[in-house]
Amino acid sequence: MEDEEPEGEEAEEEEDEEKEEEEKEEEEPALCPLTEEVLKEGLSLLSTTGNGLSYAYVKFEAKDKGLTDISLLERFIHLRYVDLSKNKLKDLAPLSSLTQLLWLKVDRNLLTSASMQELPYLQVISFDCNCITDLEGITHPLLASLSLKENKIQTVLGLSHDQLFSLQVLELRGNEIKTTAGLGVSKLKKLYLAKNIIYSLEGLEEFEKLETLHLRDNKLEALDGFSDSMKCLQYLNLRNNGIKSFREVEKLQVLPMLQALVLMDNPCAEEPNYRLEVLSRLPQLQRLDKESVEEEERKEVENIRQTRKEKEKEMEESLEDTVTE
Repeated sequence: MEDEEPEGEEAEEEEDEEKEEEEKEEEEPALCPLTEEVLKEGLSLLSTTGNGLSYAYVKFEAKDKGLTDISLLERFIHLRYVDLSKNKLKDLAPLSSLTQLLWLKVDRNLLTSASMQELPYLQVISFDCNCITDLEGITHPLLASLSLKENKIQTVLGLSHDQLFSLQVLELRGNEIKTTAGLGVSKLKKLYLAKNIIYSLEGLEEFEKLETLHLRDNKLEALDGFSDSMKCLQYLNLRNNGIKSFREVEKLQVLPMLQALVLMDNPCAEEPNYRLEVLSRLPQLQRLDKESVEEEERKEVENIRQTRKEKEKEMEESLEDTVTE
């Protein structure tokens, strides 16, 4: 029968062809330049210009319009806030003339690079959910917050403190990063590295101002790499890694200001008396996982620590006696 659905190899061939066509459409979106009509719809927030002598629109939004070309924006040099999320952009070159830009969001486009001409006043950028593979070419001197969630970044190399000396928040969740080695922006206050494939922590001793570190959903089995120079770190999320031993937890004793720790969904969290074992090693914690540390727990922890000290002292005395004999 001619109308029957193809079976076996023929069906697979048709499916493969459909997939190839879909991929081709994704790779080569139909041309859709920004038009005057869409431009007028997206402009808002009338404000005085830099010299205070005239007025101009300083905000532009064009989300989910299928845009592939934004050349029309080049002449709107007074724009300060731009949202071009959910389009099909591969090139941000037309934004280079927007020297007053403060805030830029280009999530869910087809960008393969975050490289842009330096913009002197840009403070916040979001490149989430693109196809960006590296951190090269990001050089905005006043940039304070940079988000690159869910891209295809494999290395943290490429960022420089000399060029990004104002950067305080870096969001790199959901990439393909294997190590923290080479992250050259040591003045960060918040660093988000969850949902990568990080096996080792390197170069963290330079992060003296870091307050928050997210490492959830990685491949860490050891906690080497932390340093007493990290004197501002207060919040550390290590949920769902491969930490098996409380000896690894002891390595966090070098962090003098650590107040909140998330260790749930690690093998060590399945051990008996898990909370007490962690708190006896890190008594300064105010919060472990989702629960605050109660006063009763603190008393129990103090008893455990005291008992442990006494046993250690007895062992030392026993060793001394053995040596004397």
